[in-house]
Order: sequence, then structure tokens, then C-alpha cells
Amino acid sequence: MKEDTTLLCPEDTRRRHRHKPVVSDGLQDRERSVRSRVWKNESPVLQRTSQKKGNEPRLSSELRKLCLEDSPVGRERPVIQKSTLDSKADSTDEIVFGIFPCLLALTQGRRKARKLFVKDGEASHRAAVLKVCEEACRRGVQVQRVSKKDLDTMSSGRVHQGVCLQASPLSYLTEDRDSALSRKDTPLWLVLEGVQDPMNLGAILRSAYFLGVDRVASSLRHSCPLSPVVSKASAGAMEVFGVYGYENLEDMLKLKVAQGWQVVGTVGAETDESQIPVTQCLDFQITKPTLLLIGGEGEGLSQKLLSLCQTLLTIPAGRDLFSGVESLNVSVATGILLHSLLFSRRSTR
Repeated sequence: MKEDTTLLCPEDTRRRHRHKPVVSDGLQDRERSVRSRVWKNESPVLQRTSQKKGNEPRLSSELRKLCLEDSPVGRERPVIQKSTLDSKADSTDEIVFGIFPCLLALTQGRRKARKLFVKDGEASHRAAVLKVCEEACRRGVQVQRVSKKDLDTMSSGRVHQGVCLQASPLSYLTEDRDSALSRKDTPLWLVLEGVQDPMNLGAILRSAYFLGVDRVASSLRHSCPLSPVVSKASAGAMEVFGVYGYENLEDMLKLKVAQGWQVVGTVGAETDESQIPVTQCLDFQITKPTLLLIGGEGEGLSQKLLSLCQTLLTIPAGRDLFSGVESLNVSVATGILLHSLLFSRRSTR
């Protein structure tokens, strides 16, 4: 039989493929209801229907998805509209990609969401993808199914997990009177100087959010922007956890010191020439408002910021180390230090 190729909306497709009713559980009913709401107002795309084979073996949904993506037939994608991105959008819009970055970008409302793009085929029926689509529909954001190739292009070949969101960018937050007030007796702020790798910044934000840091502050100069790559590396934490930007970290630190805060820097285990006391992170306890300073890749903290530190923390190694592997990645080191300091804060309470 010749394959039937027509321009259909999701409702038309369902009407043309009626099957005998089957008994389904509540989860299947809910997913069917969600799909109905999600795809009700999507942009019409060319959809391809094919005849089912009678003796096709039953596969799990995840395995079927992989088979569809890997097989030559699965790679035949529908022709989509040439004008994919929202033409009314601002020229500064960017593409957020990944399940959690897109979902949190929609729910937090810090961005102006324009259009959600979803990978066509079996992937669009996964529960996580449906949740993102349902949230977009709830907020009046148009949903469009497109090919994997289009999503790959939008995300510059990065792992998009089948969803991309066209939205306004996020910027560093600025200091204001309300945000300067501390709600805790012993708050911990994480201060970043010159972190340039977006993967490192994303991982740091994810750890800081998870462990309970009260604020993340960053230098604006020589630091990477809050890009979609950072959001994906943070598993969406960047969409929830605001990052404050400062033109002059030195001035901010001096102000906090005058308010009774302590400034704690970080240094490698091999340092022995510092005039500032060096303490292993496991031996340090937070007893007052604290600013933990983390330097960027390679150079570490500048001399200006080091001179403001009352204490330097180091992470002890578990063995004798070979030259070249005697240090940790900045995001890994930050996670260890934050866990140690925040645990000590809990124990002192």
C-alpha cells in the first residue's frame, strides 16, 4: 500500500487512526489527556503515517524510541516550516536547551518565553517532555514539533534532550536595598572571580543551589555570561538561583568586612609562603557571616582579593600526588569546600 502523506494537526491524525478500545490504567489516561492538551494548538507540520505490521514484536517505549532514532526510516523527518523561530522575537533572544533548563525557564518567569520546539516522533510522548509542553501551553507559549536536525542546529550540537526554548536572555542581578539584607545569622556567600568556563560555572551553580549557599556573586569582567550552556551545565539551577554581578568585587568585600563579615579565600595545599593563616577546610567552622572566595581557572584569586582574606582554606589530598595532577577542577573544589563549610554551619547551630 502506498504511504499516505498529508498535512495534519494532531487531532486529525487521531481521528484517522481509530482503534478498538482497550482497557488502560490511570497513568495512560493521564498521558493521553496531557498529549491532547499539549498538541491542541501546535503549529501544523507535515506528519507521516504508516501501516502497522501485524506480527511486530512488542518493545519497551524506550527501546522503541532508540530503534526509531537509529534506523534509516527513523531518520526520515517531516518537512517543517521554513520560518521556525518566532519572527516577532527580540534579536537578543537565545535558545535554552534541555529538559530542566526549559521547564524551569518556563515556571520561574524570569525570561520572556517565545516558542518551545520539541523533537518530533516518539520522543515527544515521553513524560518529561510532555511536562515541559504542558507548562508551555499553560503559559500561552506556542509549541512546535521539529526534526532532530533542527534542534541540533538550535543548540549548536549540544545535548538538548529533545526540547529547545526560544526566550529572552538572563543577566547578572544587581545589588539592591532589599537583597542586601541577610535573613540568616551566619549566611554564606560564594564569590567568584574570573570563572570563564561555562561548564565550570554551571556545575558551581548547581552545587551552590543544592548545598544551600545564600548568594552567588561574580565579577562581571573576565567572567563568562549566564548563557544557555551554563544553564544546561547547572541542570537548570541557573534559572532558579539568581547570580549577582559586580563591577568591583574589592569594594563589595570591603563593605561587607565593615559590616562584620569574614572573608575566606582558597589556596592550593602546597602553599607555605602566605602571610595569611592557612586552614584545612575540615577544620574550619562558620561562626559569623562569611564570604567564600573562589578564583578562576589557572590564575586563581587576584592579589587584591587575597589581601582582604582573613583565612585561606585548603583541601587536603588523600595521597602523594604527581606533578600536574596535584590540584582539582575549580567546580569540584568549590563543591567540596561548600559542603565542608555548610556542614560546619549546621553543626554549630
